[in-house]
Amino acid sequence: MTDDPDQTASLMTPARLAQLRMKPAKPAGTPTAYLDQLAADAGSGHVRRLVDLRKQLEVQARERNYNGVATALESLSAELPKLDFELLQPKGWLARATGKGKEEGAGFVAQYERIGRAIEDLADEVKEAHKKHQALTPVTERSLVEFEVEERAIDKIVGQGSRWLQDMRAQLKTRQFSGPDVEAQKLIDEDTKRCELLVGRLKHLGFARSAAQHTKERVNTTAGKREGALGALQSMLDGEVKAWRSRLRLVAEAVAEGGPGVDLEPARTAHDELMKALKRASRDCNQLQFYEKDLVDELAALEKPLQEAV
Repeated sequence: MTDDPDQTASLMTPARLAQLRMKPAKPAGTPTAYLDQLAADAGSGHVRRLVDLRKQLEVQARERNYNGVATALESLSAELPKLDFELLQPKGWLARATGKGKEEGAGFVAQYERIGRAIEDLADEVKEAHKKHQALTPVTERSLVEFEVEERAIDKIVGQGSRWLQDMRAQLKTRQFSGPDVEAQKLIDEDTKRCELLVGRLKHLGFARSAAQHTKERVNTTAGKREGALGALQSMLDGEVKAWRSRLRLVAEAVAEGGPGVDLEPARTAHDELMKALKRASRDCNQLQFYEKDLVDELAALEKPLQEAV
């Protein structure tokens, strides 16, 4: 026979309980006292483990900080619109004579280089975010698997306890209807109180189970948002950013060398596409930060119903 009190409670039928209750002994170590304890503490071991896992998940969630990525996106968003293609428009003879055209070309190159540095900063932050994500993901997945195991165990106990109560109440009605003597009535009253005790216990377990299920769903939802946002950032770096660097490098090199003018249209197009992609990335990053904060708050709020069910 298993030593797990929760499983023992699930195997204790109303008929068996009635047999045990017919024994007159009252010491703390009797089946009667043991069953009272089971009714009061059913599932407590699983809840205590959920308390520990909740703490682990909250610590992991707090480690996912995307402030660096958000700051880098803001910096690039501030620098990108400053690139002035008008500086490269053909100049008249006076501008060429005074060297103004070269000054404006140098100004364009300086703008290009500042944007390049902002892009490098963003790439570094995204790389670091991916590195942390890859390190934390398997840890969170393991915690979540165990979290789900404990949550399902509690769900099973609630189901078993509810069926036990239904059967026990039916037997109590039968015993009451049979016209019990004083001693039998006393046993019926004690079993009725035990049922009431278990009702309260199952109610706390039910609240804890519902809160745990909701939190588990939030963890999974946020994980999906996280994968999407980080994937979109990397796609932007591999796509629009790479195209911008390629097109603008040709323009900047031509300007720096003072050679003949190049076609600016491909560079303008790449610049516009990067501006659009950057807006999407900033929006996705802001949403991800919101989801991560919301997850931390959700995990913190789970502490109360779990502690009440311990």
